[in-house]
Amino acid sequence: MADWTPDLSRSDKPRYLAIADLIGEDIRSGRLAIGDRLPPQRKLASRLDIDFTTVARGYVEAQKRGLVESRVGQGTFVVGAPRPRTRAATPARPTAVDLSMNLPPEPDDPALIERMQEGLAEVARDLVALLRYQGFGGTRADKDAASAWLGRRAMVPSQERIFVTPGAHPALLGILGHLARPGECVLCEAITYPGARAIAAQLGLKLHGLPMDLEGIDPDAFAQACRTLAPKAIYLNPTLQNPTTLTIPEARRAAIAQVARRFGVPIVEDDAYGFIPPHGPPPLAAIAPDLTWHVAGLAKCIGAGLRTAYVVVPDARAGYPFAAALRTASVMASPLTAALATRWIEDGTADTLLRFIRAETQARQAMAAEILPAGSFRADPLAFNLWIELPAAWTRSAFVGHMRTTGIGVVASDAFTTGGPVREAVRVCLGGPASRAQIRSALDYIAHALEQSPEAVSSVM
Repeated sequence: MADWTPDLSRSDKPRYLAIADLIGEDIRSGRLAIGDRLPPQRKLASRLDIDFTTVARGYVEAQKRGLVESRVGQGTFVVGAPRPRTRAATPARPTAVDLSMNLPPEPDDPALIERMQEGLAEVARDLVALLRYQGFGGTRADKDAASAWLGRRAMVPSQERIFVTPGAHPALLGILGHLARPGECVLCEAITYPGARAIAAQLGLKLHGLPMDLEGIDPDAFAQACRTLAPKAIYLNPTLQNPTTLTIPEARRAAIAQVARRFGVPIVEDDAYGFIPPHGPPPLAAIAPDLTWHVAGLAKCIGAGLRTAYVVVPDARAGYPFAAALRTASVMASPLTAALATRWIEDGTADTLLRFIRAETQARQAMAAEILPAGSFRADPLAFNLWIELPAAWTRSAFVGHMRTTGIGVVASDAFTTGGPVREAVRVCLGGPASRAQIRSALDYIAHALEQSPEAVSSVM
């Protein structure tokens, strides 16, 4: 049908996906029939007033779905109808949940899960190609998606500065391994992410924790450490910090960047939770892009099993040794996982998941505020966890043992402490596979424990 003209205003998806979707819809409705010839790509692009490559990509997407085929010298023809959405029932895979990790809430809306599965099915149409080795750092399409995603955090890095990596941990391992040698010092928060501690230990680095207040690390203490310890980098988790849930405000971020610039100390910004607040402070990579190694993992804002992270390096030249180190350790990010992340970003599924995580997290934090004694914990309405400084009657080991049967993750402060004495405190995760009912039950259990001594609690069990 040479005059076929899709109405792109009917879709809020990227235009190339909308073209493929509308081909399928029009086949289903009978407007397009098998054997019909679609308009030449340049003619349709002119008719729709869009770029030729967008139409070409839409036709390629439709071909992947089995809807059309291109014949050299003849054009693009309709060859099939959209495949029915039927799935054979498969037994659920038994899974073990690591409750020591800070997990986002898991989606339970059937429509959202169906949408996620559709994205996976579309990616699987190109499965053979996705099982090949690829060059390190991601394809152009993956980097385009990364750029669009990072744009939500006010960053517009060139593609030469973006690397698609197999998760935040390998990225941090590569960055810190590049910046510091065994025995050298890296600064961090006094209470910090356990993964950073493990990576530093693996690399033989001396991790030095800086004192903190309610706005993050003390800039004066940072400057003093730069004078006396000659640090090779500073690692920060500045938004909804794991485990304290604090977010460094913009003014403090600027002060930290100023100190880093004065002493020439690279900043390693682990922005795992940066996409959760809809209007959070700008990342350090936007304040001091020439100093900052920015790691934007997808595990917390989309799903923990989606082992993909976007790394923005300070400049293209800095990317060469980083890429070489990470290629040696991991060869490449999984093309299949990266393609799924790209698909979900392009078709809006990632934004829908992010909105779900925000809403569900706020509901769970509201339960915590309702159930737990006032002033007994620190949290943020958008944080997945609580940070509880325990009453004098409790030790952290006793409290963790008491909570073991609740089905939620409770981790003692030892795992997070890098400076000063270890506090009698715990991190309580409100996310993961636990339902709201299970979270409510666990919070009731915690509230009872916080109002009693360990002896009193054990006497009624």
